[in-house]
Amino acid sequence: MTGTSRRIFMRGVAASAAAAFAGPVSAQNLVDTIIGSPGRSSWGDQFDAQVSSGGRVASTRPTLHPDTVHFLNQAIADYSRIASSGGWPTVPATKKLQLGVVDPDVELLRRRLMISGDLSTRAGMSPAFDSYVDAALKRFQARHGLPTDGVTGQYTYSALNVSAPVRLQQLETNLARLREGTGRSLGQRFVMVNIPAAEIEAVENSRVVLRHTAIVGKVDRQTPILSSNINEIILNPYWNAPVSIVRRDIIPLMRENPNYLADNNIRLIAPDGSEVDPMTVDWSTDEATRYRFRQDPGEINAMASVKINFPNQHAVYMHDTPQKQLFRDQERFHSSGCVRVQNVRDLVTWLLRDTPDWGRRQIETTIQSAEDVHISLADAVPVHFVYISAWSSGDGAVHFRDDIYGRDGASELQISTAL
Repeated sequence: MTGTSRRIFMRGVAASAAAAFAGPVSAQNLVDTIIGSPGRSSWGDQFDAQVSSGGRVASTRPTLHPDTVHFLNQAIADYSRIASSGGWPTVPATKKLQLGVVDPDVELLRRRLMISGDLSTRAGMSPAFDSYVDAALKRFQARHGLPTDGVTGQYTYSALNVSAPVRLQQLETNLARLREGTGRSLGQRFVMVNIPAAEIEAVENSRVVLRHTAIVGKVDRQTPILSSNINEIILNPYWNAPVSIVRRDIIPLMRENPNYLADNNIRLIAPDGSEVDPMTVDWSTDEATRYRFRQDPGEINAMASVKINFPNQHAVYMHDTPQKQLFRDQERFHSSGCVRVQNVRDLVTWLLRDTPDWGRRQIETTIQSAEDVHISLADAVPVHFVYISAWSSGDGAVHFRDDIYGRDGASELQISTAL
């Protein structure tokens, strides 16, 4: 390490040092370890990709599993030590750091990733953004539900610079949620929707057999926390617009474009079941809320090919969507409360596994027919909508997600709404 690099590092190291990923380490031991680490020029072949990994991020263990509570308690102990030792340094969010960049801020990034266990102290100190920092940053991004591109964009900087005490508070807040979630009978087979993660797990025999990216409710139209039983699958469903959507969305759209209903295959149905001509409705008032808005099955149907039903007081459900490009978004909080499921036919096939005559081929054939078909599950499958924004999957991997609905008590955790 050069004299300049050493001074840059030492200015903040006393306040930043904490436990390394391999287990509890005193702050002074971490300082000594980093200072004694080799410079980049003296690395040998013994440095491989493993020096950038504090453990696997992916796991087949369900989020709602008793072991998660145990691992989260361990994470709380580790983050308590990190916070009490001064936390980690702030990495200035002023530059695009990525593979190949040489910049003094990379040393701050290295220290930040070492303290959180994403980068081994054996990787040494250097202003060079090398393959080890690249692997470590991708690991950090994976733990925070961010695209693993190895680039310090605005979401990555925001996640890096949430302070250790705030992360500790987030872990403690979620410990209570996990204890409640795992302290009840979940079912041998169940579906979990984690709202802040915008992710779905299909669980069987204490193992995640399917994971699906989800789209959940907007801040002003939140997906509720609930537990129920999936009892029905509808293929090629009609979509009946809730009154809230009629009032907030459809009526304003009709005022702008009188052909909106016709363009979207939406029929206006009177209480007696007769169809109403939209041109006879006064759209400058709320008269339209007296009618039912029913969208025909088809490619542009709001639920696309599938609706997954379960009894609940919130009138929400899970479904397919024609807007599949939204699953690629970093922020997947676009719905009016219901949950959209990527690759939903895989989930439906799993749900209908024990329902006679409803294998994947029959599901696909029926969807192609465009016929509205209701299927009752032979055995209802429990479903749980939960709000878990921090957890640990073991192997040193502590996960954090955006507190999209502001339930964790710290504004800096609401990254999506702040950017």
